[in-house]
Amino acid sequence: MKAVKLYEPGNLKVEEVAIPVIAPHEVLIEVKAVGVCGSDIPRVLHKGAYSQGLTIGHEFAGVIVETGQEVQQWRVGQRVAVAPLIPCGECVYCKDGLFSLCDTYDYYGSRSDGAMANFIKVTPDNLVELPDNVSYEAGAMVDPAANAIHGLWAGEFKAGDSIAIFGLGAIGLFAIQFAKELGASHIAAVDIHEEKLELARRLGADVTINSRLENPVAVLEEKFGGMNFAFDTSGSPIAQDQAVSSCTKKGRVVFLGISHAGLELSKDSVNKILRYELAVHGSWNSFSAPFPGREWTYTTELMGAGKLTAEPIISHRLQLDDAPKLFDQIKNREIIFNKIMFYPQEGQTK
Repeated sequence: MKAVKLYEPGNLKVEEVAIPVIAPHEVLIEVKAVGVCGSDIPRVLHKGAYSQGLTIGHEFAGVIVETGQEVQQWRVGQRVAVAPLIPCGECVYCKDGLFSLCDTYDYYGSRSDGAMANFIKVTPDNLVELPDNVSYEAGAMVDPAANAIHGLWAGEFKAGDSIAIFGLGAIGLFAIQFAKELGASHIAAVDIHEEKLELARRLGADVTINSRLENPVAVLEEKFGGMNFAFDTSGSPIAQDQAVSSCTKKGRVVFLGISHAGLELSKDSVNKILRYELAVHGSWNSFSAPFPGREWTYTTELMGAGKLTAEPIISHRLQLDDAPKLFDQIKNREIIFNKIMFYPQEGQTK
């Protein structure tokens, strides 16, 4: 089969490798769609993998084509999304059902071979069945969607809250839809790309702000008097500071976007945290009990009910052979993208 393998930073190769052989407790998945996560980009371009020659890719969906003899609850032919975390099950956090905080986890696509390949072997605990009306490419976006709802729940988002979402990648765009479903009073979306702001309006944002052109804190203060809830998916120190400054008294801020730079809050932001008694939360990953968590089952339920839209978020649809060139284009800033989706089966485009 084909697999996209990472050797050193920037050294990505498409290779012919053997189809994985499953153990009695595993299943073999034919990968139908696998997305590029924001975390894949620094991994491929700068940081490298945990082991040389690792197959990348952890946002994926496919169909079961083989089950080990010990597997009882799953059958060949079932369509599934796959949670990438493999928790240890033994640490204090796992025992409390806080699997996102596992001390010694494994992870498909970063520590163990991932899904940017024709096939992958996984453990059945990681499977979530897809409703018949949910596409494989939507299934491959259950992961970023689950990250979005995990963050909203971490900040105790509730009906009637107003929310400002900073950063309109896949997680931010799913957060808009979840906030609408959960009864947000107002939804504001902030980004620097007009293409993403237009998509945010289509998916339910009431107000969009191009932060290259306007100060989002000032706009939100003028329109709404500030927001109850600020949600940063960008990881940008500028946006993180703006998220804090955009909140009203007793507001909640959730930092979800991975930062690759230090954050120094402005004097005004620190004053707001103190004087407005703001709550600042971190959000990491998307898992809870029973594993992989309500985040995953709730997401697939909403997708099946037509209340969560995934396909418009995809900006690029590619084959595995396109992977090295794609990451070069990202490195050279040659493309503006949202969710990039790969289709490992020959000739498949969706």
